[in-house]
Formats: sequence, C-alpha cells, structure tokens
Amino acid sequence: MKDDFKTEKYDTIIIGSGAGGLAAAICLAREGQKVLVLEQHDVPGGWCHSFYLNGHRFTPGVHYVGLCGNEGEGNSTSELYEGLGIGGELTFFQMNPNAYEHCWIGDERFDYPSTHEELIERLQERFPHEKKGIKKYLDLVKRVSYQLSLIPEVKTFWDKVTIPFRTKDMGKYGLFTLQRVIDWHIKDPLLKDFLNIQYGDHGVEPDRASFVLHAALMNHYLKGGYYPMGGGGAIIKAMTKAIKGYGSTVKTSTGVKRILIKGDKQKHATGVELEDGTQLFAKNIISNADPGITYNQLIGKENLSKKLTKKLGKAKYSCTSLMLFLTVDMDVRAAGLDSGNIWMLEEGDMNANFRRNQEADILSDETFTGMFISCTTLKDPPSFDGRYHTIEAITFINYESFKKYENEDLDRSDEYLDFKARITEKMIKTLEKAIPNVREHIVHKDLGTPITNEYYVNSTKGSVYGTEKTLKHIGPFAFKPKSEIENLYLCGASIAAHGVAGASYSGVQTAGLILGKKQNELLLPNPEQKLHTYNAEDPSEYPDWILKKIKVKKAKLASGVNKFE
Repeated sequence: MKDDFKTEKYDTIIIGSGAGGLAAAICLAREGQKVLVLEQHDVPGGWCHSFYLNGHRFTPGVHYVGLCGNEGEGNSTSELYEGLGIGGELTFFQMNPNAYEHCWIGDERFDYPSTHEELIERLQERFPHEKKGIKKYLDLVKRVSYQLSLIPEVKTFWDKVTIPFRTKDMGKYGLFTLQRVIDWHIKDPLLKDFLNIQYGDHGVEPDRASFVLHAALMNHYLKGGYYPMGGGGAIIKAMTKAIKGYGSTVKTSTGVKRILIKGDKQKHATGVELEDGTQLFAKNIISNADPGITYNQLIGKENLSKKLTKKLGKAKYSCTSLMLFLTVDMDVRAAGLDSGNIWMLEEGDMNANFRRNQEADILSDETFTGMFISCTTLKDPPSFDGRYHTIEAITFINYESFKKYENEDLDRSDEYLDFKARITEKMIKTLEKAIPNVREHIVHKDLGTPITNEYYVNSTKGSVYGTEKTLKHIGPFAFKPKSEIENLYLCGASIAAHGVAGASYSGVQTAGLILGKKQNELLLPNPEQKLHTYNAEDPSEYPDWILKKIKVKKAKLASGVNKFE
C-alpha cells in the first residue's frame, strides 16, 4: 500500500511541492491528468510549509500576502485561490488596516495604510515639499504594475499588436533600477527610504533592484497585508486536498535522484529516478526546484546545450536568511506590537547598510543593520492561546558566512552549534531595539540558518527568493517555463515571479503550456470559492466559528496543553 504510487501510470510528474508545483498540479489534475507530486521533505509546501515547536506554529516563508480582498477589481490573490477552487477553504486576516507596515529607520517612523490614496495623502502630509513627486511616483508604480499584469493575457493577434502601446510605461522604465527611477521623482532621502523599504520582499538593494519588479511588489500590498489563518500550512493543506480530490497524489519523504533523459540531438524527459532507484515514467515532467538544481543536479551538464550551460554559470541566487523563531510569555501589545509588520533599519545609506549585512563576517558588529519582525499570534488571532505569543524575526545575509558548514548532516558539529548560538544572541540584541527586554520573556528559541534552508527547502545556497531579482534574472532574462529538453517544464520563484502568489501563478502558467490554455482560462471565477477575510484588529467582525476556535485554544492552555513549565 505504501509504495502503490510506484506502480501507477502518470501524465505529469512534478518535482517539489512548493506553491508553484502544487498550483500546477491542481490545474492539470482538474483537467483529467493523473499527476504525481514528489517532495523530499516529510511535509509538503516548500517555503510555505508550517512546523511546530512545543505546540506553537511557525511558517518560514509566509509572513503576509496582498490582494486578498473581495471588494473591487484587481484582487489577484483572491482570484488565484478562487480560480484554483480552494478559496472557500481559506480564511485570511487583514493585518492592521491603518499600519500593515511599520517603517522604522533609525528614530524615524512611518506607517503604511491599506489604500493607494491614503498612502499618497499620508506621505504628502509628512513631506509637503515633495507633494507632486509623491503622487507622480506612486501613480507610476500603479500603472506599471497594471501593465505588467496584462502580459500573461496576451492571446490574439490584436493583443500582440497593441500590447506595446498598452504597456508603454513598463517599456520606458523596464531596464532601470529602482534607485534610478525614484531619484528622478523624489529628492528627500528619508522619503526615498520609506518608499523603498519593501525591498526586503525581493532581497535586492534599491541600486540593483528592478524598478518594474519593485513596482509590482508595492502594488501587491497597496490594498494592505493579509495573513492566512493556520499559517502557510493552511494554504498547502487546501492545495493538497484539492489535488487528492481530483485523484492525483502528493508523496512526501520521496527525493528525486535524477530526471530520465532520452535522445541524442533532441533530448526528451521521460520520467524520474527516485533516491531508492525506482524509476517512474510520465508524458511530462515539471521541476519546482531551482533551475540550478534542476539542470545541474537532476539532468546533468552533459545533457544541456552550451547556451543553457553558460546561462546557468552566470546565474546568481538571492540572498539567504537568518530566521529567529521565538515563543514569548509577555503582553506584546503592551510592548508596542500589533498585527502589522515592523521593518527596522539603521539610518544611513540603505544600499550600504544592506551590503554591510551581506559581509562574510556576520559577527563583526553587535547588531544587524536591518530586521523584519512579525508576530504571528497577532496576525492569526485563533493561534493565540491567551498567554504565549510567537515571533518571527528575519535578517538577510550572504551564504558565504555558512559555507564552511555546508556539508554537515543533522548531527551538527560543536563549532557550528557555537557559531549558531553566537548569531542567535546577535539576533536577540537586534530584536531588543524593537522590543526592549524581550530576552527576559523568551520561553523557547530556535534559529533557522542558510544550512537549515538548504536541508528542509532544498534551495540553492539557502536562497529565499530563487534567482536574484536583478535586471539580469527577471522578465525576458529569467529561466523559461518550457525548457530546451522536450516534455520538461519548470515553475516557481525563479521562473515567473516569487512570493506565495507569484510562485503559484508561475505554476498555473506552466500548467497552461502543457494544456494549451492561458492563465485566465485556468482561473475562472467561482463565487462559491470566495476567500473569507476578517480584520485581525477587530474581534467584533469574527463569526461564531472563529470565536469558538479562539475559546478552544485558550481552554487547551488552561487544561495544561502547550504549557512550558
């Protein structure tokens, strides 16, 4: 029974169960294909999976999602989950509508509201001398993002003829960096920093980041931030349930050793070989792994063209991360936290500070130059037991800091554990800038490192966003969803877009190539699959079933479950 999946015949085998792989699987299985998703980790989800430490949930790769509302147009994340047929399974809490992003730069503070218009008004009030530039710049951001969304829908001959005219702003600014474009519109250094602070969501400093990509990211959150009830794992649970409902399979703890290739001049992918030597065959193979892992490890350079080999050699991957997972016994609201994120950066040049954090000797300073702080028990109220809160604090670093430990197995060396302990202390010292004396209230702590990312998510050098989101790795320069090898496809953060929604849309588009359908043909409106959304800061909005979940969670603590003593 356990190995029955090895005797089945499949239309498509998908390597990796990240959001992109699972979205592709839903689209294919819904069209009648027999799909097998293979995951090397013991739980599906990739960066979106959730895990528990002493009964408290953490999600390494899902901290907020945009465009989850049900009112008005352009709620692309709602449309995604509705179109995949899983929206009715999901509930999202809107983070503090008045301040879903708290921007802390030195002693300066600014809060992002949840509408485009309010953001313009608030910035103009704070920076009246930049009134015209603020509106012009943010309107440009909105236009460019809209124009970018038109590209996947190009289908007819007339679409192809008119698309250059309908995307003229994107074409005009497409080859410029974020720094260059904002410098043309804004002069005040602090205002620039507030507008650029979300660069952490793609991991590239402003003077190297693509303006178009950053515009799309800003627009993704111009209606505020949302967090899924149940963390990222809830999204994955809904996706795997849908796949199984269509008669297909998601298999965990099943690593792929190589992709099977046939042919001489024109090579074809015919199946996969598992780590135990079993060979499985399918008409199509989709890899949700990084391009480097897909081509260099699973296929082998001997099966690649010189052109692709050269591209792989030049490819750079995004920065990696340190993630501090804390459970604290304290009133975090009294300490100043709410359901909004905190982006905490040192004052000074934003580009220089980011690069300082990327230096190989990460113990050279007492604290990090920047940190992202998220309290998940405030974002997801039913997860709070009435006493213990969970905090995820993240900073970006360079993989070189951990390179000497890359070949260690789970039985870590004393040197690695000592290094990790010292970094954990530096992370806590940095966090204390936002939450003074938090160390006195920590009941459990753990640190995810680049080595952790490699082991559990199988990301190249622990990268958090796939390939680096510079001009050389996005849009027409990104790796293609249809490979040069027949019947082999790719999806995920390095192909179309990163983030939960971006990677999922990548999976939909890749499935569309196999099925001969456009994105909008695979994501049809479905009123029965609308997302449930509620304000995390307003319990009066919650329906009875959510209030019951909160009551049950608190009752478990009272009965002795999840106690640390």
